[in-house]
Amino acid sequence: MRHEYAAESGLIEADLADDWHTQFDIWFAEAVAAGLPEPNAMVVGTADAAGRPSARTVLLKGYDPEGFVFFTNYRSRKGAEALTNPYASLVFPWFPMHRQVVVAGSVEPVDRAETEAYFASRPRGSRLGAWASAQSSVLPDRAALDDAYRAAAERFADVDPIPAPEHWGGLRVRPESVEFWQGRASRLHDRLRFRSTGSGWVVERLAP
Repeated sequence: MRHEYAAESGLIEADLADDWHTQFDIWFAEAVAAGLPEPNAMVVGTADAAGRPSARTVLLKGYDPEGFVFFTNYRSRKGAEALTNPYASLVFPWFPMHRQVVVAGSVEPVDRAETEAYFASRPRGSRLGAWASAQSSVLPDRAALDDAYRAAAERFADVDPIPAPEHWGGLRVRPESVEFWQGRASRLHDRLRFRSTGSGWVVERLAP
């Protein structure tokens, strides 16, 4: 299962953008242009109050110089962990391009207006699903979820737009470091990391 990466597909400091979000813009656009399936899919790692980690794949819904935003049920495992222990890691696994972007930083809820605006943009079925699913809770069977969805559909039959539940909203990961990883031959990969010093950012090359 070993796959050798192309030597010419490297990343050197001279090619790096001046800041992490511009570099992410470039790589994200290239992932989209390459036709990668769901290039906004990212692995989100959180940990509970005792430091026990968990991870799952979530879709990135927005980013800017302030950070990366995704939306979830705040009572879900990831939501509860991110609010209790407000740090997270993100990994964008762009395997066909031999690339990864690895983010680490603090987590904060987005303001309610941003949550409501995004929620209103979702398909009606997805909005109903947010009301129907007590995300991460144990269900007796599939029928229980289907029943909850039907109940939500009946509850909001004459309501448009459907409001976002109070326990549902956005989380922003504010980066403290953003690493751009490019596969190279002989496992001598290029790893360039933007790291916040508190007063600015420095770029560091990491050993593969």
